[in-house]
Amino acid sequence: MRKESKPYEITRPGILPKQDIDQLIAHGHVISDTQVEAGQVQPASLDLRLGTVAYRLRASFLPGNARSVAECLDDHLVMHKIDLKGGAVLETGCVYLVPLQESLRLPENLSASANPKSSTGRLDVFTRVIADNAHQFEAVPAGYEGPLYVEIAPRTFSVLARPGDKLVQIRFRHGEKQTLNSQTVSIDLEGIGNDGIIGWRARRHSGLVDLSKIAGHKALDFWQPLSAPDGRLILDPDEFYILASKEAVQIPNDQAAEMAPIAPEIGEFRAHYAGFFDPGFGMAEAGGSGSRAVLEVRGRDVPFMLRHGQAVAKLDFEPLSSLPDNLYGQNGSHYQAQGLRLSKHFKQ
Repeated sequence: MRKESKPYEITRPGILPKQDIDQLIAHGHVISDTQVEAGQVQPASLDLRLGTVAYRLRASFLPGNARSVAECLDDHLVMHKIDLKGGAVLETGCVYLVPLQESLRLPENLSASANPKSSTGRLDVFTRVIADNAHQFEAVPAGYEGPLYVEIAPRTFSVLARPGDKLVQIRFRHGEKQTLNSQTVSIDLEGIGNDGIIGWRARRHSGLVDLSKIAGHKALDFWQPLSAPDGRLILDPDEFYILASKEAVQIPNDQAAEMAPIAPEIGEFRAHYAGFFDPGFGMAEAGGSGSRAVLEVRGRDVPFMLRHGQAVAKLDFEPLSSLPDNLYGQNGSHYQAQGLRLSKHFKQ
């Protein structure tokens, strides 16, 4: 239900923390037909929920200037419409579009950017948020008023989805993006624990992943554990891997971070960066000592050898507009203090 009230004023530049996101919701700048749940609001981001229908598309698209997403959903693009209310399977190799439960009515000084949640990236489910009139994915311009949609393309595992499932998250920004500093992220191929496992490779033709079942799937039914006794790993073309960073990662309480590629020419692979790191990730006071970054890696056209300590990505740090009310992990988290960890759907 749309709320009419005076705009909530943000005066400090930077990424908005939890308490300001709460105020955006209270002042009607984030709108939903159902109440926004308390657990959706993270220290510096908001989880977005799937709506009740999905559209099976022939292809991905962008609406472009002066065109809404709904205006693009004609017979040339939509193959069929799927009711999600009883749960529906989103199959690998297919492209779907789902209206999200949340829409926006942003003040003129606020923009937003979106990204897959950590669990989404670790399932190799490719997602991108789309807004009306958009000429790029994952970006919402300042002052935007309208609905949000998510494009979903499962790459390795077919998934069972329902309304309310949270695959993506959004971050609100006052002013221009500011990068304070960057941290290089390299690959650990020696192993964090004592079991010799340095990573996981997804098994082809596995079963269905139910997005609502936390720790409800046996890891070995979906993943093959990997070792690298000589500190080297050969990535096979078009295979999907879960690996961990050599470095521990800490996000200060007055900053947020985003994973980004170092350069496109670093090799025959790419990482599906889950994206956002909230303030407090990896911080000792939030229970995160020794937290590593988990990397979702896919081989490209030819086999490629990774070596221990090879740089593969970077973390870009950005300031918050003010300190958050709570830090990542203080209210519980599946990934705080993580080493090499699969998505929360698997029991390792």
